Amino acid sequence: MQLPTNPFTTALAAGEKQIGLWISLCSNFVAEVTAPAGFDWALIDMEHSPNDYFSVLGQLQAFAASDTAPIVRVEWNDTVAVKRLLDLGAPGLLFPMIQSVEEAERAVAATRYPPHGVRGVSGATRATKFGRIADYTAKVEGETAVLLQLETRSAIEQADAIAAVEGVSGIFFGPADIAADIGKLGKPLDPEVWALIKPAAKRLIAKGMPVGTLVLDPAFAAELLNDGFSYVACGTDAVLLARASDTLLTDVKGALK
Repeated sequence: MQLPTNPFTTALAAGEKQIGLWISLCSNFVAEVTAPAGFDWALIDMEHSPNDYFSVLGQLQAFAASDTAPIVRVEWNDTVAVKRLLDLGAPGLLFPMIQSVEEAERAVAATRYPPHGVRGVSGATRATKFGRIADYTAKVEGETAVLLQLETRSAIEQADAIAAVEGVSGIFFGPADIAADIGKLGKPLDPEVWALIKPAAKRLIAKGMPVGTLVLDPAFAAELLNDGFSYVACGTDAVLLARASDTLLTDVKGALK
C-alpha cells in the first residue's frame, strides 16, 4: 500500500485556486454535513475552539470520504501536538502566530523525521493505515502541507524571510489578529489591515509562494483569489449556522400579521 497524493498540497504547488471552509463546531456529524458541499479544503480549528484529539479524529474520518482536504490548525507551535496530529493522519497543519524565522524553522522541524527534523517515529498509526503504507516515511514530508500564519505587523515585516524557510508550503495571513495588533480590533476588513497584507502577499506570490487567508465576505474572498491568493476560506460553520438561524427567525417574524 502506498501513501496517497495530498490533493491540497498538489493544488498549491500547481497554482490552483483552493476555496475553503472553517470548521469550529467540534463535531464529526457537522463535518459530515459540510463535507459533501465540495470545498477544496476545510480547516479544523484547535486554536479557537474546544476541539481535542478525539474530536479532530472524528472530523478527519468524516472528511476522508469526500474530496475536501482537511487541514488542522494546531493549538500552538508545539512539537508534541504536531506529532500526535500527524500520527492521526492530518494531511496538513496550520501553525498560528508565527513571529520569526526561528519559529518557522521549529514548525517545519516538528513535521519532519530525523535527520531533517524532530518528529518522533511510530509505525502503527492511522496515518500509516496501521503499518500498511510501506512508503510513508519516504513520502510524507512531500505530501504534508505546512502553513504558517502571520498575525502581527512584525511578522508581516518578516514575511519574505519566513516564507523562505525550507519546507513551508504556504503563508496564511490572519486579518483579525493583524487588525488587533494595529489598533483595529474587531475590524478585519479595515483598509489599513489590507494595506499591510496585500503588499507582502504580492511579493510572496511573485516568488511563487502560495498565500491564503480567512475572510467572511464571499465577494472579497473571490477578489483575493482572483488577485493571486491560492487558498482562501470564505466562511465558518458556526457563522453559517448563526446567520441562517437569525435570518430564518427574522423572515418568519416579518411575515406575521
